[in-house]
This record gives sequence, C-alpha cells and structure tokens, in this order.
Amino acid sequence: MRINNSHLLAGFGNLLRRPAHAALALSLTVCVPANAAAAFELPAAYVVDGMKPGVRPGDDFNAYVNGGWADATEIPADKSYWGVDGEMAEATDKRVAQLIEGAAKGGADASADTRRVGAFYIAFMDEAAIEAKGLAPLQPLLHDIAAVADKRGLARLLGRTLRADVDPLNMTNFFTENLFGVWVAQGLHDADHYQAYLLQGGLGMPDREYYLAKDPKMAGIRAKYREHIATVLALAGYKDAGRRAARVYDLERKIALSHASREDSEDIGKADHTWSQRDFADQAHGIDWAAFFDGAGLSGQQNFGVWHAGAVKGEAALVGAVPLAVWKDYLSFHAINHFSKTLPKAFADAHFAFYGTVLSGTPQQAARWKRAVEETNAAVGDSVGRLYVERYFPAAAKAKVQALVANIVDAFAHRIDGLEWMAPATKIEAKAKLKTLYVGVGYPEHWRDYSGLDIEAGDALGNSRRAEEFAYRRALAKFGKPVDRSEWAMLPQVVNAVNLPLQNALNFPAAILQPPSFDPAASDAVNYGAIGAVIGHEISHSFDDQGSQFDAQGRLRNWWSAEDLAHFKKSSAALAAQFSTYRPFPDLAVNGQQTLSENIADLAGLTAAYDAYHASLADPSKAADQQFFIAFAEAWRNKAREMALRQQIATDGHAPTQYRVATVRNLDAWYAAFDVQPGQGLYLAPSARVRIW
Repeated sequence: MRINNSHLLAGFGNLLRRPAHAALALSLTVCVPANAAAAFELPAAYVVDGMKPGVRPGDDFNAYVNGGWADATEIPADKSYWGVDGEMAEATDKRVAQLIEGAAKGGADASADTRRVGAFYIAFMDEAAIEAKGLAPLQPLLHDIAAVADKRGLARLLGRTLRADVDPLNMTNFFTENLFGVWVAQGLHDADHYQAYLLQGGLGMPDREYYLAKDPKMAGIRAKYREHIATVLALAGYKDAGRRAARVYDLERKIALSHASREDSEDIGKADHTWSQRDFADQAHGIDWAAFFDGAGLSGQQNFGVWHAGAVKGEAALVGAVPLAVWKDYLSFHAINHFSKTLPKAFADAHFAFYGTVLSGTPQQAARWKRAVEETNAAVGDSVGRLYVERYFPAAAKAKVQALVANIVDAFAHRIDGLEWMAPATKIEAKAKLKTLYVGVGYPEHWRDYSGLDIEAGDALGNSRRAEEFAYRRALAKFGKPVDRSEWAMLPQVVNAVNLPLQNALNFPAAILQPPSFDPAASDAVNYGAIGAVIGHEISHSFDDQGSQFDAQGRLRNWWSAEDLAHFKKSSAALAAQFSTYRPFPDLAVNGQQTLSENIADLAGLTAAYDAYHASLADPSKAADQQFFIAFAEAWRNKAREMALRQQIATDGHAPTQYRVATVRNLDAWYAAFDVQPGQGLYLAPSARVRIW
C-alpha cells in the first residue's frame, strides 16, 4: 500500500533530499545583481542571479546567495516546497509525460512495456470513466472487509492486504493504510540472504506526534483529520459517518501510543530484533499470527526482523481488544482513502484537502497529468525510466559523473588516511567500505520485468491495485535467491540520490544528473560544488552515525575501536548541538539529533568534494573557491510553506535547507574564500568548527 512520508529507516536508506520533490535546482547563469558589490566584492564571473544585495556572506550565506531569489519567488499554488529541485522535477515530469503520451500512441510495433505504460496513464487520465464507475471497482475489497466474521478472519485479511512496496527510503515512522509495513531485504547480520522486516504502521497522519503532541496547531490538525475520515465515509455512503469517524480516529490514536518515537526508531540497537513465527505468538498476543502470515503469503518464512517490537506487540493487542466492527470501519476508511486518487473527483478532492492543504499548506491540487505521471511511475516506474534514460541521459554524461565519483571516493580515502584520531585497524575497515562501495549512476544495471502485470483500459483503480499486488509478489519472490547488491531503490526519473548501507551502495538517478545540478559544460568549480557535494554527501552516509554501524558487506557490526567511537560521538554531538540552535519559528527549533545523519553527510560530503576539486586543480585560487561554495549554496535554494516546514521539522531527518547551507561555517576554506571575520553571524572560532571526517 502507499507509503507516504518523508522518513528513512535508520541504517537502510539515507536520502540526499526530502522525498516528494524537495525542491531545489541549480542555476549558475552568471549575472551580477544590482548593488551586489555593496554587500561583498565578487568577480562578475562567479556571481549568480538571485543574490541578495546588502547581505554579507559571513552573516547569512544562504541569504547572500539565495535571498534575492527568495524575495522575488512565489511557491506555485500546487506545491508545498519550491526551488531548484522543484524546477528540475517539474521539467522532468513534463518530459516523462510526453514520453508516456508517446507510448500511448505506440501502435502494434510498440513493446509490451511501452504499451503497459501508455495504458496505465490513459486509464488514470480518463476521468469520465472513473466518475461513471463510482465505487464499483473498490467494492470487492469493501465486500471482503464487510464479510469478516471473527478475529481470525480479521487477521487473515490484515495479512492478505499487506504490501511490500515499502522501500528503504520511507520507513522510519511511515504512515500506511496497513496495520503493519513489511520490507524484504538482506539480513542485518546475514548479508547473503533476504529477510522480511515487519514495521509499525496503521496511521493516517505522518507520525505519532500528530496524535499525541499537545500544542494547538497539532490539535487543530487532529480535528481536521477526524472531519476528513467522516467526509470519506459519508461520500462512500456509510451511515453515522461522524460516529464511525470518531471511533476510527480513537483506534488510530491507540495505535500511535504503541509506536516507537522517531528517535527510538532511528536507534538500530533498539530496533535489532529477530523473531521466529513462534516468537510472534509468544510475545505479541491478540492476533492470530498463523492466519496473518498465511494471508500474507509469509508462512514459509521462519524468521523476521522486527524493527518496532513494542509497536508490533501494542498493535497486536489492539487487534484482540478492539471490537470487530471498529476494525471494519477502520479498514473500510483506509481502503477508500488509499485509492482516492483513482476514485471519482469528490474523493480525490477530499484527499487533497487534508493531505495537501491541511498537512502541507498547499492551496491547489496538481494538474491531472502530473498526478498521472506520479501514479504511472509508482506502478511501472522502471519501464518509464527506461524510456527516459534512452532519450535524456547520454553515455558521455554518465562517464563524466562516474569520473567525479571516483575522484571524490579517492578524496574521502585520503581524508581517512589523514585522520589522527582513528586507529589503523579502524582505517582498514573504513577503506574496505569504500573499496566495495557499489555506485549506480543514472539507471540500474537490471530493469524490473513487469511481465504478468495486467493493465486494462478504463480500469484506473484496478490497475493501481494490481500493480501493488504485483510489487508485493515480486518482493516475496526474492526469498531463496542471491542478494542483489546492485538493486536500485530509486527510479531514474527522480530528482534525488540515496545511500543504502545494507547494500553498501549508492544510487544517483539520471534526473538529478542534468543541468543545472550537473552540467557537462559547466566549470569544475560549479560541478564539484553542486553535484560533487551531492556525491560526497551520499558517500559520507556510509560513515555517518548510522551508516558507520555497517561493514563493507552491509552487516550490522561494530568495526570501531572504543576510542575511535568515543571521538566520533563527541564530534557528532557537537554538530547536533550546533543545529539545535537553529530556530525557523519562535515556537519551533530544529532537532539536531533527529537531523544528525544528514548533517554529518552534508559536512563530510562538502569537505570531500572540496578536497577532490582542489586535487584536480593545477593552481587553486580564491575566486575558484568562491565559485565552489556559491554553487553549493545555490543547490539548496528553496522555499517552503509554513505547514510543510513545520511537518518537516517534526518528522523529517533533513534540516531545512537554509541551515544545510550554513554547513559552510565549519570549513576553514570558506572563511578564507569570503574573508569571514569574528562578529559576523556565522563565524565560529576555529576550535568551535566541527570536524568529523
């Protein structure tokens, strides 16, 4: 089922940016804004459009580089965030839409994959057919829910509707219409075999804090969510919708009480549990686990990773304690809510009114074609990606990015060699991770095969449901097969990047490897400052507070000496404390511990990219360094709506972008490049600058 949040499962996947088009993109078209020289003297060749006259770089580097753009830019009505990545994502989606529409006209000579892509898109775009069918396509599932006669049948249905399209990008505190989430990946301690991981789920809002936090803004959102539940049930013809909504919400609040907090969820030590099927029956009372696993097709699996043991116990107890009628209302609401995008307009509009406007502050729903692209990507994304890279990602671009990657990996290796605090044995382990690191550039080595997925004209909801079931069967088919460490967790047409510690692998999709984020015609300073910092960021995740707990084979294993680990934790704590001082709203500060992994990766990645850039230069110059840092800052150019930013701070592992730009204050080279002096806003004494890798 849909996993729609911006979190990461600690140790399983670390994104460069927020999922869901976090909005940044780069544009180093060099032009001097009026009066920029009054703020700081820069050679015209290194000044970018959008700078803020009157701001000194040492006071606020983000405002200095991006403040003019921010003042002149409005967030589009259908977006909660906007910036460089948003522009790139929008352009990519337009390209993808054209490719898909072309696929729809492919004719008899088109491949089965191409026809499947076109048919899915056309069915989603056929609003008249969707309106005419009403709830009919969903009735078989609603009938199955209504027909549940006892708790054993409930357990079997909960298992049968389990979905494994959960990926390593969206799992720390994900909210899903399923009571549990499941993910199939290699074992934490057994890198050679696949294992199923069971995770907490069952919430219709992004995080347990949305149900439990006492502040008035959260209380207002809770009231709107109860209204949303009632609206959906009433639209579907359920009587007493308000009463039913109240008890559905009450059940979800009880589920939230059982959930692990975000901090605990990110603690791999607390999450490292392996249960046999017998352990489920012994430790998590209330649900018929045999029926659940049978319904889920998991009866043959002897052992499971249980990421949230307390939540599994608590949610199982609720299955036993809460009346069957309440569970039926809960499952009916979530079935309708989940498939709202492929139901008549009233359902889709109600879904957006809450998830788009209330939660994120977005005033206008995206155009139908944009939603069609999103859903097509979700269903048959590799087939779409194949069309995309054939048209838009040339071999020469891939080769240049691979060369950048190699240079930055080398720079990181040299930094490891130069660490005075790290013991020789620990350095050997760290460099082994670099040596075995798999780096996917542009697109996967092996495309997913969608043979057997039935896509029918005029059946948008059925197509989505069959695509989810197909993805689940594909995940279960991994059991008993060799672990594929080159398997991608992202689509080529996504503007993002990821580190996968279990696989010791990186993915850099083609869509982020395009101008202006990466431009083969741009200067090395621009490319190393922009995409180079991205590459360094993802490499660095292998050595952040989470990735450093995994060895070269992706096993959860401590390869640090006690002294090295103590030094690393002390430096990391200083960075967490630095970010906790940032306060975008008077009543809300950044959680430095929550964002620590990403902050470490930003700092170490920028440092490695800078080293790699300097290693490529015959004669480093101050002007080149300025261009490098400006390129980095503009890569985080971004604006957010208040509710979206509040949601990010409450639930996301990424700090707001203005504070990610402030990472530069920890690099000595930035001070030299911009003559930053004591007393300026970002100035840190050399002893206070955080140095980790």
